[in-house]
This record gives sequence, C-alpha cells and structure tokens, in this order.
Amino acid sequence: SQKVQKFTDIPREFHRAAQRREELAKKADQEGHKEFARNHYYIACLYYVYAVWGIFEDGNPKRTAWQEKIRACYDAYIRLADHPIERVELPFEDKSVAALLHFPPGTKPGERLPCVVSVQGMDSVKEEIALYGEPFLDRGIALLAIDPPGRGETRSRGIMATAFNCDQIGKAACDYLCGRSEIDGDRLALFGWSMGSYWGTRMAATEPRIKACAVGAPCLEPSHHTLFNRASPTYKLNFMHMAGYDDERAFDEFAKSFSLIGVASKVSCPYLVVTGEDDELGPLEFTQQIFAEVRSPKRLVVFEGERHSIPHYPQVRATMADWLRDRLEG
Repeated sequence: SQKVQKFTDIPREFHRAAQRREELAKKADQEGHKEFARNHYYIACLYYVYAVWGIFEDGNPKRTAWQEKIRACYDAYIRLADHPIERVELPFEDKSVAALLHFPPGTKPGERLPCVVSVQGMDSVKEEIALYGEPFLDRGIALLAIDPPGRGETRSRGIMATAFNCDQIGKAACDYLCGRSEIDGDRLALFGWSMGSYWGTRMAATEPRIKACAVGAPCLEPSHHTLFNRASPTYKLNFMHMAGYDDERAFDEFAKSFSLIGVASKVSCPYLVVTGEDDELGPLEFTQQIFAEVRSPKRLVVFEGERHSIPHYPQVRATMADWLRDRLEG
C-alpha cells in the first residue's frame, strides 16, 4: 500500500484496514449473510495480527486491545466457518499454550482422523491457515495449529521462546490428541515452516508419536546468525521480544543455544525438507548439515535459485501435505 512508507506506518494502517473489515463483517452478520461475514471476520483478524506484529513491547495498550480484537474476530469466524474449529489449551508449566484444532468439513461421527500438528514461523500465528483450500483439511486430515512459546496468544500470557521449550509442547500436543476420540493417535504428523522447521524438528526428535515430519523454508543454522545479523532487523527485534530480551548483547549469547546438532540424529520418523537454493535466512549449507544428521528415511527438495519465500506456497504446502498423508498411510 502507498500508505505504508516506513515501519511505524504498519500498525496504524493495518489497524485501519482491520477496523473496516470488521465493520463489513458485523453488517453482513446482522443481515444474515453468513459466507460474506465469515470472510470479512477472518481477514479482519489477520489484519489485526499484522497490526500487532509491528509493536515489540509488552503492556503497549494498542497491542493489548488489538490482541483482544484478534480473538473476537476469530471467535466470530469459528461460529460461521465451513468446518468445525475448536480452541485448545495445551498445559505448559503453570500456564497453557494456545492452539486451534480444525476438523475437515463433513467429518462423520465416530470417524478417527489422522492429524497434523502445525508450527508456523516467527512472524506467523495459529490463525493463519488458508481460508479456503487448506490442503490438510481437503485431504481428510485434522489440523492442530499452535502458537508456540513466544508467539501470538501464548506470548501474551508471558510464555517466552527458548531453544528447548518447544520439546514440551510437542509432548503436550500428542498427549492431547491421543486423548481425543476423533483423532487416531497412531497417525500424527508434524508440519513446520520457516522458524517452525527448528521447533518442528525438535518436536519430532523428542516425541516418538510423531510418525512423519515435513518442514519448509527451514531455519536450521546453529545460532541463527544469518537470520539475526544479516537479514532485516525486524527478525531480531521480533525474536528479542519473543524471548523477553531488551539487551542485544545478552540476546546474542542466548541465540547461541539454538542448535539441532546432536538433535536431528534422534529423529526416528520419515523427514522431508523443502528449501530454496538461495535462502537468505537459512543458508543451504546449514540445512544440508542438519539434514545429513537425520538417520531415518528422508528427502531434501531444493528449488533452484529460490529464496526463503518459495513461490507458489499453496502448491508447495499441498505437495508436502500429500507427502505426509502418504507416510501416515504407510
């Protein structure tokens, strides 16, 4: 948009767009136009997400108010959605991690479904899945989308990101799903994108109930030096907030704890990595280094000349969904 010319424009302009969409949603809702209303509620929710994204400070009144809007708009979307969605709380120490459980449209009573645990990147939240044509749901697979430590609602509860605490989330997610009568606990898989590739690989390495793991646009470099020091400063700013750091030198020391060396070798399930040859956030040499450690059946797909934002993401996600489905079906 021409209205966004500098970083501080981002929260204000996305907030304006979110308000407009929310107004359209409420009007359509009152008029009984369900399909129109749910689209606008969903987009309003995401615009509030993007407005919050540019504010990296706790207790900021705009951030607090807009986070409430994110929840309210998504609750309205859940009420009108074309498939069942449930809010889920995964126990974490004395708090809980927020997640959303999606069931495919037309799920029959008594049916036991495979389920994919989804962990998106550091700039994403659990609400960001496709409004239509979500490949996992289209394939009859339930989807548990998580706000890991440091992200979204989970971060607003004071749960910070560390190099290791995602391991606990993987166990909590599998415990929860195995306790649901609609979910087949023997057919659980993991999908991770961007920084979710780091979290997801750790989950797969420490949780044997994960039967297949697919990660894309991977950030597997030990200490994430390229991501935090050679890319856009917003990545480092965001992750400092996610981890609860104000002091950059202290954060640089903290970042050294991030490594999958000695962890990837513990992945026991089939493992897929999809990356761009020229990924500027997770250089290919480090992806290959970690991939080489994995001892289970594995596949590395490299898009020639592509960067971190691999084009045609919906098609890539759909291909990864097919790969996961094939693994879950043996």
